[in-house]
Amino acid sequence: MINLLSFIRIAFAKYLWDKNILLRFIYMTATIHLINAIILIIFGLWGYFVGGSVTAFIPVFFGIILGILYPGVKNKSFIPSHIAVVLTLLVLIALVIKPLPAALESENLGRIFRTLIMVFTSLSAMIAFIKSFIHARKKKSSI
Repeated sequence: MINLLSFIRIAFAKYLWDKNILLRFIYMTATIHLINAIILIIFGLWGYFVGGSVTAFIPVFFGIILGILYPGVKNKSFIPSHIAVVLTLLVLIALVIKPLPAALESENLGRIFRTLIMVFTSLSAMIAFIKSFIHARKKKSSI
């Protein structure tokens, strides 16, 4: 049974690689980054207008900076990409440490939804960045 599962897993990975699905995901890094920036801006503003707390502008601020870094990320520039990764990691950690537990305690579904979506998009951007950096490192070492 284990051999069959291993075979299926390897065959599926080979299928994804042959169809360039994994490579397409790697090249979507800039798009995922931009979506994350837009979500942070929109949901931060939404949180401010619903809750009235000035701290809701923190994700808006980070979203604007990430949006400004988008052309550099899209062109795979070293410095803007690494700045974007650090900022995305800071946003992700900050969201998980304070707003997410507070939203879950409040039992406010809108607040929970906004926070979880921001966490999800930030996590997706981090995964995309890490995969693209691994791909670039492998590509560079194979030259």
